[in-house]
Amino acid sequence: MPPGRTQKARAQALACECVNWPLFIVHLPTAMAKTHPEGWRLLPASGARARELQTLALLAGALPADTTIYHGLHWTRAEGSAAVFGDIGFVVLGPGGRILLIEQQAGFLDEAEHGLLRPGRRRERNISVDLARQADALRARLRPALGGAEPMLDVLLYCPDYTVRQPGTAGLDPARIVDAPRREQLVATIRALTGDNDGAALAGPARRQALHRFFADLLELVPDVQSHIGQVDELSTRLSGGLTEWARRIDMSPHRLRVTATAGSGKTQLALAAYTDALAAGRRPLYVCYNRPLADHFARIAPAGGEIATYHQLCDRRLRDAGRPPRFGAPGAFRRMEADFAALVATPASGQPDPRWQFDELIIDEGQDFMEAWRDTLLALLKPGGRAWWLEDPLQNLYDRPAVTLPGWVGLSADTNYRTPADVLALLNARLPLPAPIRAGSPVADSEPELLAWHDEAGMLEATKRAITRALGLGFRRDMIVLLTFRGREHSRFTPLEHLGPHRLRAFTGRYDLLGEPEHSQGELLIDSVYRFKGQSAPCIIFTEIDFEPRADGMDELTMRKLFVGATRATMKLILVASERAAGLLADPEHKH
Repeated sequence: MPPGRTQKARAQALACECVNWPLFIVHLPTAMAKTHPEGWRLLPASGARARELQTLALLAGALPADTTIYHGLHWTRAEGSAAVFGDIGFVVLGPGGRILLIEQQAGFLDEAEHGLLRPGRRRERNISVDLARQADALRARLRPALGGAEPMLDVLLYCPDYTVRQPGTAGLDPARIVDAPRREQLVATIRALTGDNDGAALAGPARRQALHRFFADLLELVPDVQSHIGQVDELSTRLSGGLTEWARRIDMSPHRLRVTATAGSGKTQLALAAYTDALAAGRRPLYVCYNRPLADHFARIAPAGGEIATYHQLCDRRLRDAGRPPRFGAPGAFRRMEADFAALVATPASGQPDPRWQFDELIIDEGQDFMEAWRDTLLALLKPGGRAWWLEDPLQNLYDRPAVTLPGWVGLSADTNYRTPADVLALLNARLPLPAPIRAGSPVADSEPELLAWHDEAGMLEATKRAITRALGLGFRRDMIVLLTFRGREHSRFTPLEHLGPHRLRAFTGRYDLLGEPEHSQGELLIDSVYRFKGQSAPCIIFTEIDFEPRADGMDELTMRKLFVGATRATMKLILVASERAAGLLADPEHKH
């Protein structure tokens, strides 16, 4: 199997595993319901859009041939001096002229006494209220189109991933809710709500034509490419189609490209594409980063072939291969290992570079963590005519190292973050002394970052437990939540803990197994330091133990970088757990709890 095909299969499997969405294939029969607009099968299917297209395929194949499904409706209606806007996932027009509005809500929801709520909104958005408003507004627009007649219109909420715990208080008739346990009843429910079950007269051809003209012509009817939250695979698609695509089109000789790009812009996706491209072209790649968890992650997702290592892993492997294993117990072992590695590369024992340690493609990730002395050593591993990439983000320089100079390299900058919710970036842009604002590219815009303040360490532990309860209440599974500590592993209050309340913590033990894999304690809730988790992400980040001494100008640069790195790990939800003095600088009045 070609490397590219292997990578694609792995990526697809990973995306499916991350979100735990059921996959199914719909075989469309010859006689199927009509859909409008046509061409939806040609749309790229990823993220939330894929979820809606799966539903559309299911309905098109299972509903009667005399049924019409309209999808991706966007409309506006003047209401006094204001405009009422609406968007509906699906409208099903039954054979008798009955109309069913279907709102699909993938992912998690909030439940309150007054009904079901869309998660992550600054202002509460009640789903049942929104549906009722949409129905009323459409009725008002439909009456003139039907010559004053009252349209037969109903609503349905479809939440395939969520179990409604209290349907009696959801604000909708429970018969108008199809949740996760009733997912298989979706088609039957739609048939019941759009059929002629009460003996009402069927709509004649003229009325059906009027309804079709209304939905097809009067509304702005286009495939909804934004849909709901893009989540994991949608974000990956956007990343790979952005920086990954156009950076690889740059042609130069020799190939020396320095990419300075913000968090979530797609640096690691670009590295993976360059690595995979090299293998597919018969070139041997070397991927080097600074952070061990990132190297481990890259090794899991990259196709076989080439070499993947942190800089110090590379030093260790090369020296051992030369019969000069490092002595880690000696003082200054790492600096000695770096020097020995550089000397071996610069002056090989045979007088010629060892071909086993020569590469056609050099990809350096996390370049902001590298030291200037390492640059020439790595470039010496390139074969003549070899290609080199340097990927970095100065805002993730947690070790306060000076920037490495790369004379003669072509520079490329990217300041759009496609991973982090837009309102999280808005908070960071407003509260952190960033050198320049970070542009938001994520379709997640209303995640509502939250802040919990603590007075002492006991209060910090309690606030962190509350944050976990909050995340679980929003519908995140434990494997979708990561606790990040502002402190390093050596200084964290959580390091000696095996449990936090009822939650077993899964923490790095500081040891690696015989295969080089990191060993973790037996828990279900991952906790890690902001240093180790750099380069990774999770749907929900609880960033805890945040504490720093405010200065007259706000905060020092290293504190700013740590906050930036930790907050930008979140793809859907961020909860900050900070000391009272730190919270004073971070708090957004709308989000403080």
